[in-house]
Amino acid sequence: MKNNRCMIWGGRVLLLLSLFVMGGCALFRGEMPVREGSLARVEPGEAGYPNFVDDMDFKGLETALTRSLDYYQRIPESRTFLLGGDRYGVATMARSVAALRSAIQDNPSPEALSLFIRRHYRVYRATGRTEVGDVLFTGYFEAALSGHGERTDRYRYPVLTRPDDLVTIDISQFPGVTVTGKRHIIGRVTETGRVVPYYAREEVGDGLSLVNRAQPLAWVDDAVDLFFLEIQGSGIITMADGQEMRVHYQTKNGHPYRSIGGYLIAKGALTKEEVSMQSIRRWLEAHPRERRSVFNYNPSMVFFQEEPTGPLGCYSVPVTPYRSIATDKRLFPACGIAFITTEKPVNTNGGEVTQWAPFGRFVLNQDTGGAIKGSGRVDLFTGHGAEAEMIAGHMKQPGALYFLVLNPSSDAAFQAHDPGA
Repeated sequence: MKNNRCMIWGGRVLLLLSLFVMGGCALFRGEMPVREGSLARVEPGEAGYPNFVDDMDFKGLETALTRSLDYYQRIPESRTFLLGGDRYGVATMARSVAALRSAIQDNPSPEALSLFIRRHYRVYRATGRTEVGDVLFTGYFEAALSGHGERTDRYRYPVLTRPDDLVTIDISQFPGVTVTGKRHIIGRVTETGRVVPYYAREEVGDGLSLVNRAQPLAWVDDAVDLFFLEIQGSGIITMADGQEMRVHYQTKNGHPYRSIGGYLIAKGALTKEEVSMQSIRRWLEAHPRERRSVFNYNPSMVFFQEEPTGPLGCYSVPVTPYRSIATDKRLFPACGIAFITTEKPVNTNGGEVTQWAPFGRFVLNQDTGGAIKGSGRVDLFTGHGAEAEMIAGHMKQPGALYFLVLNPSSDAAFQAHDPGA
């Protein structure tokens, strides 16, 4: 998803400026209270109220809506969601999703769907990075790697599971401890019984020193691919026998993510204007002797698990290409309906994007990311494959983010019409 994508796959994430220059993909789990001030309600006719025209067909949207509805149906009914000072229950969030899913069944015209939203939904705009609610959009994708079940001369880099000496401690469980920030810390227990930070990337090199503590899921043939897999949080490994293995974020070593894109800019290897996932990859491949020192600048490491499906977002729902976004989970409602306006590539040449064009789209807030902080950052999931990687790697476009919830009268009407919705 995004180093460190909540995506159980996670999960952030990339550079798309976000992943490499500003942070990492996304690896946060657990529920966190949503803060006020990240959203403000806008009314039809007001400046900033969007025209709800979607640039895609509704097949992927229906899938994403169903996955969010599944999430609401399995969480406690007592859970509430804060949007712009208004608080909503799980049932209202679920009916909001179900109503939109029902509305798109007959493939309505853009005008009809926009009118439906205006009549039935409250709309909240993200306060963003500036006074006008500007949001920076980046992208993330599901990585592709080549692997083998055993270590060979070609396949030398392990995709590791959680080490058996890694411990996660919930400090909020200890009496007398007041938690105002992170609840969990990750470390290891020494022979003398002390809990200390887990090994940083530089201490374990290519991960070979952890092989006896963390079972390799596979061995891959490219160190750069493996590093980017950690940033994305999930990927598909095509094994030497043709079989595919889907791996997802399991946990991390507890060290903070540091951007290698920012590091390369600081040392003069790349400029801020040219930095992207593709330019970082080219630089790493052209400077193999410096690769390890660049990797070690980021002390964070990610450990993986094999999953039959996915990729999964931080709310344990599969993310949908071009219909799932990652945001700061402290600020925005889990699995909520969102509408985005930003730019997409319309012309490419040799793997580079040469022209972008504006668009609008309904999406679902189903993931988070280590680099996705504040109300002015959004990561769009672009899927799997060369096109997904190209778009995600170049995307760093301005735009706006909105969230939608049924207004009270419509919520009551939909409840009366279908109490089980």
